[in-house]
Amino acid sequence: MPYARPHTGGGLMETNMVEQQQTQTKQNNMQDKQPQGQGQGQAQPAPQRPAQGNQPPSPPLVRDSNVIGVATPRIEGPLKTTGSAKYSSDFHFPDLLQAWPVCATVASGTIENIDTSTVSKMPGVVAVYTHENIGPLYRIAPGAGTLNEKRPPLEDNTVYYYGQYVAVVVAQTLEQARAAAEATKVTYKKTPHDISETLIGTKLSTPEKRTVSKRGDTAAAFAAAPVKHDAVYRLAGETHNPIELHASLAVYKDGKFTLYETTQGVMNHRSVMASMLGVPKENVQVITRFLGSGFGGKGWPWPQAFLAAACARNLGRPVKLVVSRSMMFQSVGHRPVVEQHIQLAASTDGKLTVVGQDWVNHTSMTDEYNENCGEATSFMYSCPNVLVTGAQARRNVGTPGPMRGPGAVPGIYGIESAMDELAIKLKMDPVALRLLNEPSIDEESKRPFSSRHLKECLTVGAEKFGWAKRNPAIGSMKNADGTIIGWGMAAASWIAVRFETEASVQLRRDGTARVVCGTQDIGTGTYTVIAQLVSHETSLPLDKIEVVIGDSSLPPGPLSGGSAVTASVVPAVLQAAQNAVRALLSVAPSLPNSPFKGKQAAELEMHDGTVRIKGQAGTSLSTGQIVQNARLESVNGDGKSGPSFGPGFQDASFHSFGAQFVEVTWRPEIAQLRVSRVVSVMDVGKIMNPTTARNQVEGAIVMGVGMALLEGNEYDQRSGAPINSNLADYIVPVNADCPKIDVTFVEYPDYKLNPAGARGVGEIGLAGVAPAIASAIHHATGTRVRHLPIRIEDLLTTA
Repeated sequence: MPYARPHTGGGLMETNMVEQQQTQTKQNNMQDKQPQGQGQGQAQPAPQRPAQGNQPPSPPLVRDSNVIGVATPRIEGPLKTTGSAKYSSDFHFPDLLQAWPVCATVASGTIENIDTSTVSKMPGVVAVYTHENIGPLYRIAPGAGTLNEKRPPLEDNTVYYYGQYVAVVVAQTLEQARAAAEATKVTYKKTPHDISETLIGTKLSTPEKRTVSKRGDTAAAFAAAPVKHDAVYRLAGETHNPIELHASLAVYKDGKFTLYETTQGVMNHRSVMASMLGVPKENVQVITRFLGSGFGGKGWPWPQAFLAAACARNLGRPVKLVVSRSMMFQSVGHRPVVEQHIQLAASTDGKLTVVGQDWVNHTSMTDEYNENCGEATSFMYSCPNVLVTGAQARRNVGTPGPMRGPGAVPGIYGIESAMDELAIKLKMDPVALRLLNEPSIDEESKRPFSSRHLKECLTVGAEKFGWAKRNPAIGSMKNADGTIIGWGMAAASWIAVRFETEASVQLRRDGTARVVCGTQDIGTGTYTVIAQLVSHETSLPLDKIEVVIGDSSLPPGPLSGGSAVTASVVPAVLQAAQNAVRALLSVAPSLPNSPFKGKQAAELEMHDGTVRIKGQAGTSLSTGQIVQNARLESVNGDGKSGPSFGPGFQDASFHSFGAQFVEVTWRPEIAQLRVSRVVSVMDVGKIMNPTTARNQVEGAIVMGVGMALLEGNEYDQRSGAPINSNLADYIVPVNADCPKIDVTFVEYPDYKLNPAGARGVGEIGLAGVAPAIASAIHHATGTRVRHLPIRIEDLLTTA
């Protein structure tokens, strides 16, 4: 299949920095951000975009497509595999300087002195900045954007966690900057720190716990229930470890910043940077052409971005700061430690009567990060008595942040693990227990689900996995070689949302199309999906479509978080392409010697990249011919769509669902455990591109193996330092750890969410994997482990 063409340029600055800095930064509105080359004297202008984006979805996209839903290679794939794709740290400019932070070696205290006298004289050192001379960095005003660590770097002399930036060295080379930073002598007045991982029962960060969901009387119902389960489940903190390190390259000239960032949200990043730097948003441009994944860790700006920008501002030269792998465990977020107390109760026939969940997650000393483990609890199953509460406990650690499936993934681990244990007490099949408690509506919001097919996921998954052959007795199932087999399963859920989005499409005189949107591709296939949408509407082949994203100067696009990009860009890009096509069809009859003289636009259609009379295979004109003959540079269309939490979306509950079935093998004689097979069935609406969608779920499942068996932050209780701050000691799954994976999409389009019926797939693939693995381990070994990761040491009693 031919490839569409992602735009790979990074703005004029990549070829001429001076010209870029003299170019006025584009304003954040569609009128000022029209693609270059708008035709003058256009006979029929493109239809105006709607005045408001908060509108319900367009009618369903029901006509057949030879591109939407078709397995399509990533259009940026050749650029990545040939090394042509430029990531943030790949950019280089004349007079570029390198920065390296000085990290605190205590977890709590105050800085008494930073000796910069010797360091300043080291080879290549240009500047050393501390809290005394970094210059103004401001707190973020309400509504100015989102970030997790709200305290500006180097704000004062107080240290809240090990690894906190206390200074930054700028030098001519990376090696010089690192050597000088490591030679910087800092003296501290230490104070006691707390990094304990016991959370329930400890002092909380707020006077009262937050009540997330409440209906019925859980205490009375639990006391009266004939069958009940009461347990605490614990998850270790996890660190995002994408291959691409966090990197920031800042260029400052004439009061304007151009920032090459590793960010999952160029628009939010621009807003936060402008607020913290104290400049208008139009003076900040953020560029992220490619991202080497993020897993949520690159969703919001982190301190290194502000330091790079401040250093560039102070020195008037480009400054690059790349966070080291060990720093990734300190200052760019992590999934927090979570403890959750789960109470389930049921009648003897298996009907749930109580669902109780009380969680505590750790947060930093300066910020209130809420993991929201109850995101899916209130609507997952039918139950008259539900109580979900949550709280945070302060610890001397860096501020946590979202990590793939934040809230729901750890919350579902607790609820689904408890459901498995309840099924055993009821002597019920765990699949049957879930099917029995399927709700007809969202019992929390009292709204119908926009689309819910968890039953199908459970039944299809059970059939594909061979669940009917399961013997529930512990250790009863074996392979021919004597290895013990354990089977487990869990249900999954994740939010289905879309964010406000704008897009613009040009049909150009050379017969190509250009689509622009201020979103970004973090490896999920956004370039490709956008190209498919334009191809669907224009009938142009993919190799005739240029996709331009990853730049905050473009029409505002969605954050790559919450699995929301595809659902968000669908209505905006479709509308933009449709408006561009309408404009083209309006122009075609008015051309000199037009074969469509006297025809109305409604009588014409696009077919194979040409315009023709509807249903007639006769005379046609290509898009390029029409634009050229009209003496236009291009014909344009704009699109805008609103968020799913706006008007038009209040009559339904939007979520995705899934089921995970897992097989483990256990050799007790050598204490060897492996996840051997996973069957995953997902209800995520219409699949836009099966290749990239399946890849997302497969990657999430492998991440779930890491969550369940391998990954966990470990801290030195004496210093507060992360002990396993490297990829040798922080174990992540490799090829040898990957099970056989079977992914199925039940594919019920959710037209209430957008015209294509598409929902996101990036995060739900992780939900349910860890509890399914834990259940399978119990089935094989008889040992119930209620904490993650599950270590071999936890199973040695059965070896």
